Amino acid sequence: MSESPTTPGRRALVVGATGIVGQAVARRLVDEGFETYGLSRSGTTTRPDVRPVRADLGDPAGLAAAVEDVRPELVAITAWTRMDTEAENIRVNGGAVRDLLAALSPAGSLRHVALMTGLKHYLGPFEAYGQGEMPDTPFHEDEERLPYPNFYYAQEDELFAAAERDGFTWSVHRSHTVFGFATGNAMNMVATLCAYASLCRERSLPFVFPGSETQWNALTDVTDADLLAEQMTWAARTPAGQDQAFNTANGDVFRWRWLWPQVAAWFGLEWEGYADAPRPLEVAMAGMEPVWRELAARHDLVEPDLSRVASWWHSDADLGREMEVVTDMNKSRTAGFSATRDTRATFFDYAQQYRDARVIP
Repeated sequence: MSESPTTPGRRALVVGATGIVGQAVARRLVDEGFETYGLSRSGTTTRPDVRPVRADLGDPAGLAAAVEDVRPELVAITAWTRMDTEAENIRVNGGAVRDLLAALSPAGSLRHVALMTGLKHYLGPFEAYGQGEMPDTPFHEDEERLPYPNFYYAQEDELFAAAERDGFTWSVHRSHTVFGFATGNAMNMVATLCAYASLCRERSLPFVFPGSETQWNALTDVTDADLLAEQMTWAARTPAGQDQAFNTANGDVFRWRWLWPQVAAWFGLEWEGYADAPRPLEVAMAGMEPVWRELAARHDLVEPDLSRVASWWHSDADLGREMEVVTDMNKSRTAGFSATRDTRATFFDYAQQYRDARVIP
């Protein structure tokens, strides 16, 4: 892309604009001078300066009609739908990328498409997660694809095919667990742990680490949503960032046995670490919906539906892994993207944002 993305009048489309990453990308694009459109199933946005586009990625005809007049130069794809099987994940999520880019093709306006995927590129899909021979950590972008069907691979292949057809550049951004600010999102560890801590305090329960011994003791990293948004827009405007796949992580590493007591202290809780076996949140928090509704009513919280704040299954999956998960960031650093985030600081910054927004008490 030869022009600066801050040039007034440039147009961008964020797919999944109400999600934890989509909101961050939309904020950055607005700040960089883009006329920004946000596509979601609900047709809502969280900012008045993001123009809503209502569309279902599973409805090709409706999608084509919804984006016909948008004519974006930059598209950021941050949405996916979890299905029961990987075959369905491939059909639905690979198909969504194919149909979206086909719908945008006639306008001829596309210059760059940034696709968010994740570390299941290296770890395998849900049905074969962490099975077989795994690449060594830290994960590098040039690892061979695993010998399993994977919807991330299908999404990439649809992106590559459309780029070859229509002549735009692309970038793929492989994030780890995302820390950010959003509600109603199925993969939101900060909000989940904040809700868990709030319920522990409400019920005078200890703040118990729910995951595996490996995750308690091993090094790990995470991805700040704002950092991911920054990398996406950098790739769009930087030749060295185009037609490349990049890992996206904060650039620091930590152990949960170090961070967990600090999270407990922030909420004023006693804590327990790993002991003998994982103690999943889905089990520990079963039946807590009425407790959350009472808590929300008493503290005038904005979301009385616990399922729109906490995603027990996702945090259990991340914290229950029996392998070290660390990503290498040298490729994007060498290409010129050197931004980092302090993971501890971002966790507590987002926790405070949730408190200030009355998502948690």
